[in-house]
Amino acid sequence: MLLSGINHVAVLTGDTDRFLEFYGAVFGATHEVLQEQDGFRVTLVWVGPTAELNVFELRGNAEHERQVPMFGRGRLDHLALEAASLTAFDDIRERLLARHATDGFVTDFGHILSLFFRDPDGLEAEVCVANPDAQPGVHNPPGTPAARYHPADAAPPERLAGSPLET
Repeated sequence: MLLSGINHVAVLTGDTDRFLEFYGAVFGATHEVLQEQDGFRVTLVWVGPTAELNVFELRGNAEHERQVPMFGRGRLDHLALEAASLTAFDDIRERLLARHATDGFVTDFGHILSLFFRDPDGLEAEVCVANPDAQPGVHNPPGTPAARYHPADAAPPERLAGSPLET
C-alpha cells in the first residue's frame, strides 16, 4: 500500500470558537489559526498525530447548516475519528454523553467498536476503536449492540433523533 492514512478533512463551521471548544474539550484536539480576515477564517485542528481537520468559517456561507439523513448528505457523508485506546474511547464517550452529543450507543461491527455523535454544527461523526472482544472473521451489521456497553439484559438506550441507527 502506498498510503499511510488520511491527512485531513476540510469542514465548514458557522462558529470556529464553538467548534474549537467542542473538539478541544471532548477529544483534546489542538489548533492553529492559519488565516483570519474579512469574514474568512481557516484553522487547523489536530485530531491525531498525523490527522487534522481544516476548519473553514466564511461569513454568509450557510452550508454548515445543511444536515440531511445519512447517505443523503452528498459526496462525503461523515467522518470517523480513531480513539487512541479503549480507555480513551470510554473517556470520549463519557464527555460526549455529558454534552448530550451522543446517545451513547456503541455498535459492535466485529473488528471495531463505533460511537456516533453530532458536533455543535450538527455534523454527524463517529469515534472508532479496535474491538478487544473481536472474533476473527466475525463482522456485524449496523445496530449490533456492543455487549461490554449494552448487556443483553439491559434496556436499549434512547437513540438520537435522526441517527442512522435510530430504532
